[in-house]
Amino acid sequence: MGKLTHPSPNFGDRRGGVRPDMIVIHYTAMATAQDALERLCDPVAEVSAHYLIDADGTLCQLVDEDKRAWHAGAGAWGGVTDVNSRSIGIELANNGLTPFSEPQMAALERLLAGIMARWSIRPERVIGHSDMAPTRKGDPGARFDWRRLARLGLSVWPAGARVGDFAADAKAFGYTAPEGACDPDGAVLNAFRLRFRPWASGPLDDADRAIMHDLARRFPVDRTPPST
Repeated sequence: MGKLTHPSPNFGDRRGGVRPDMIVIHYTAMATAQDALERLCDPVAEVSAHYLIDADGTLCQLVDEDKRAWHAGAGAWGGVTDVNSRSIGIELANNGLTPFSEPQMAALERLLAGIMARWSIRPERVIGHSDMAPTRKGDPGARFDWRRLARLGLSVWPAGARVGDFAADAKAFGYTAPEGACDPDGAVLNAFRLRFRPWASGPLDDADRAIMHDLARRFPVDRTPPST
């Protein structure tokens, strides 16, 4: 499918003149892509994203990549607290309950590859909304295929390692929770599992600890990853 342009008024300059070094993936949680497009372009709503991808693979750009779209809200990834200024936001038309279509995933892969090349964004800096806002958000959810992206070098996937300290490793990888949040460890565990163990349930276990330790060891946030 082709690429469309539908400018949204909901954007500004990136604060401090920073360049984007992250990509945040969302789902729209709305009935149709048109409904999402109207909301993302409504000045009253005060939300936007750089791109919206429909289930049929149609790609629509709403905000220029060098501008600050309003998609991330409150949250953090590592030491980054103004995620909007440091990221490019991609919305996928999906209600969060159904699989993401093949045309949509193929369009996302092409888009990610281009963005990452243009801005020199590392695979570990491609995250979900739930990663940077674990107490508030659940998108792109358990039906999103992160492993597929990782196989193409467009995100990361754990290989497993020895068991470590889950809380310390989660922080080293990038997960945070606002001070005073209710059960922040539980929120981070839930966000982690949404992405890496969507089939898992119950209390924290050694599989969680091993996977998180591997991620923290290979992809520490805001640092150059090891060469091996």
